Amino acid sequence: MGNLRPVLIIGLVFLGYMIWVQWQKDYGPRPEAPVPVTQVQSEVPDFPASQPADPTGAEDLPQPIDEPGVKATVTDQPGAQVTSRKNAAVSVKTDVLDVQIDLLGGTVVSALLLDYPVDHDKPEEKVNLLAGQGDQLFIAQSGLLSRQEAPNHTTYYRSESTAYELTEGSTELRVPLTWASETGVRVTKTFIFKPGVYEITVLHEVQNDSGEIWAGSRYDQLQRSLPAEGDDGGFTNPGRYSFVGMGFYNPEDKFEKIKFDDVAEEPFKKTTDNGWLAMIQHYFFAAWIPPAEEEATYSTQAITGNGWPRYIARDVSPARQVADGESTAFTSRLYLGPKLQDDIPDIAPGLEYTVNYGIFTVFSKPLFWLLEKIHGVVGNWGWAIVLLTVLIKAAFFKLTEAQYRSTARMRKLQPRIEQLKERYGDDRQRMSQAMMDLYKTEKVNPLGGCLPILVQIPIFIALYWVLLESVELRQAPFILWIDNLSVRDPYFILPLLNAAFMFATQRLTPMVGMDPLQQKMMTMMPIVFSVMFAFFPAGLVLYWATNAGLSLAQQYYITRKIAAAD
Repeated sequence: MGNLRPVLIIGLVFLGYMIWVQWQKDYGPRPEAPVPVTQVQSEVPDFPASQPADPTGAEDLPQPIDEPGVKATVTDQPGAQVTSRKNAAVSVKTDVLDVQIDLLGGTVVSALLLDYPVDHDKPEEKVNLLAGQGDQLFIAQSGLLSRQEAPNHTTYYRSESTAYELTEGSTELRVPLTWASETGVRVTKTFIFKPGVYEITVLHEVQNDSGEIWAGSRYDQLQRSLPAEGDDGGFTNPGRYSFVGMGFYNPEDKFEKIKFDDVAEEPFKKTTDNGWLAMIQHYFFAAWIPPAEEEATYSTQAITGNGWPRYIARDVSPARQVADGESTAFTSRLYLGPKLQDDIPDIAPGLEYTVNYGIFTVFSKPLFWLLEKIHGVVGNWGWAIVLLTVLIKAAFFKLTEAQYRSTARMRKLQPRIEQLKERYGDDRQRMSQAMMDLYKTEKVNPLGGCLPILVQIPIFIALYWVLLESVELRQAPFILWIDNLSVRDPYFILPLLNAAFMFATQRLTPMVGMDPLQQKMMTMMPIVFSVMFAFFPAGLVLYWATNAGLSLAQQYYITRKIAAAD
């Protein structure tokens, strides 16, 4: 089978790998959510789509940090300055973001990514990373914690304007929200936007004129409902395999992923500096990044008793004391955007781990680096995939040649093996011994054709993850009819081309030694693979078809070379 066999082996391993991943996703063990003490599990209501979760209750507030010697003067409703939420939001637009900030808590409830359409055919509809309410709640909250008066995400702010826009040529846009207590504590919460970036600086400036020491800390948190799976197109949809959940980073343990289902059973808590937290999904993520020098406490929380289950990833800064007449400022950064692999490492150490290459990261990262370099030269991701495939085939040329030589020798031995079968019949032990003696005499390694394949399998799967996870390839055009590499080929030309290469390979290599049933199965494999590939993203099928075409050419060349040498 020469070249067809390794292609089939790699394909079957790849297919088996995807099936295993999907089985883990659909049927793998999941921890049971804790049952609230006020009700039994069977009594949890099924909330309709019109009922929003309530993100404003005290249950999602972290506990203030006690400061010795500081008098607590908490009021029932600190800083409540407005009574209606009608139009209580501030719109902020830059060249890459269109953000909605709710005056209730200064919470970021919407983030349109202006360079990323939801659908290639509807460029006017942009990806909205966040959602302010409903069963798909996803918000970015922040505030101050104190045993005294302080604004948190349940407190209303005032704003001088309801709309801000970063004008061309401006280097910075500041959006201030203000709050003041009756006792003389004033807080200005300022969102700082810059052109061309998805990073927002959030500044809490505290002025204490209360006549006594004020003590408090800053907190940031991402809160979302469990993402709905919905109709995702089955196992051929790349987003189905991408990690969706929480991520925490610290210099000691590096990156830790936490599934939403695990939060209730094993809450996370760690105190560290130079860390960050994130909620991750396919192509995009949100992250809170405290100051690197600040030792923050990171934790998770699951809320199951009010509306849809909600999950919180949070950081809390150390407490500070502010003397009467003095001021202080708490700073953190909020990232809302794509997993751009060239940009995010410069924002915070380890932020590149949000790109989920899984266990094949050690191979995937160099492959993406090479793919990106090729793209920098040719300017087209499709041609970059083609050229990368050529380079990979060239790198493994000697292994492939060794594989074909082994296959050719095994094919020459096939008549003698048939004679051994006739001689020994059903005596498998003597048959096996005779075959081993034959291999030894002829200096043939029966595994010689398999070992090169095993070496290539990790590279193949790693490249699959590169094509799946890289937002840089999302909705990228190729040529002619393929205007989006992240969806299937609309006319199924690439799957048919791959089938043609596989059929040609079969014709080029006689199926020596196979019984009729095996021959029929091998003949059907190109059809089976083509049907499967018909629904895969065009970028993946482009790689596979290119690989199949190059493998066919390799086999033709190497086989003729071996024949000439013999």
